[in-house]
Amino acid sequence: MPLTAPADWSPLRISLETSAVATLITLLIGLAAAAWRARRKGALLAFVDGICLLPLVLPPTVVGFLLLLLFGRNGPIGKELARIGASVVFSWPATVIAAAVVAFPLMYVTARAALEQVDLHFLEAARTLGASEWRIFWKVALPLAWPGILAGIILSFARALGEFGATLMLAGDIPGRTATIPIAIYFAVEDNDVRLAALWCVFDVVISLVLLSGLYYWSRSQWPSRARLAQR
Repeated sequence: MPLTAPADWSPLRISLETSAVATLITLLIGLAAAAWRARRKGALLAFVDGICLLPLVLPPTVVGFLLLLLFGRNGPIGKELARIGASVVFSWPATVIAAAVVAFPLMYVTARAALEQVDLHFLEAARTLGASEWRIFWKVALPLAWPGILAGIILSFARALGEFGATLMLAGDIPGRTATIPIAIYFAVEDNDVRLAALWCVFDVVISLVLLSGLYYWSRSQWPSRARLAQR
């Protein structure tokens, strides 16, 4: 079955832009949440973990419905936005919010694991030298945890790229504005345009495969240096 180029390339552009912005948001919020959680212990913090990981286990349509309740016209956030004449639902920012929410757990769990694996002796040595906690985080903990954080960035981008259910619930299908690749695939199948759906599938698979393969080969390249460091 020969594939022809789509007449409208906007789903590719929207997906890449949405995934990039959503990944940046998840990096900032996920890293802050992981740093806060990594320094604390307690049984009640398991509830915090559950909240942070909830979008990972809930069906995307459920996540989208909950976001719609929050950002809708009668929602708590939607009402506040309406007072200043703004609206999120069925707009490009809605695609970013949906993608960021579903990708957040991957960033949070990988960043937290990376920060918790940092050798505490390095942190204590920095404290004895008089470094502030803020400087210790940026100059010691973050560079040591960076490989795990980078993995979270790549996984979050790939997850945001493939988001469908929450995006459709919150942002809808507006050509040129909110129609991402997964949404374009869904409606191409609905229109019985199998060739177009297959072409968008190829784009999605190739981008995700490149990201995951790059992560795999990069992590493999780090193994020898880590092994030499462990032997010292």
